[in-house]
Amino acid sequence: MPHPPLVTLRARTAADVDALYRVAADLDTWEERTPSRPSPLTRAAFEKRLTDATNGSSTRSIEFVIDVDGAAVGSVSLFDFDDLAHHGEIGIAVLAEHRGHGIGSAALAQMVEFAFVRCNLRRVHLQAISSNTGAIRVYEKAGFVREGRLREHAWVRGAYEDMVVLGLLRAEWERTDG
Repeated sequence: MPHPPLVTLRARTAADVDALYRVAADLDTWEERTPSRPSPLTRAAFEKRLTDATNGSSTRSIEFVIDVDGAAVGSVSLFDFDDLAHHGEIGIAVLAEHRGHGIGSAALAQMVEFAFVRCNLRRVHLQAISSNTGAIRVYEKAGFVREGRLREHAWVRGAYEDMVVLGLLRAEWERTDG
């Protein structure tokens, strides 16, 4: 039986930019990752976005590279913090060839722990288009609960789709031995 891959979260390095660009520029999964209009993403525009994020909004967003055996395979971030209510949103993206191997689940579990233990959040949430059943399964397996549905909220590959909102409270996470 093969051993599960060693998944760690770490800071981005220059060596990771190729893999992260592949995730960001993938038009087939664009609508699953971002509410913005799909468009070709140049390498220069992507690198500018990375530079801008590093220089300006680092306190409003925390992003880690998902590392498997020393190679970047995606990213996971915590953003849109509410400092009064102590909650934030999680976003995750994994290269297509690395999906279905438990990597996203492991990265999500580490980010949830980071959010509750290191950032003192009380609640984390995320969103997925309703047709992204694989992602929704991963989120529910991690303890997230479906909280609502934004009807026809996303325009995805030529049709409107619902967005599913899922949330996890720190108290729920602690009951599962975090």
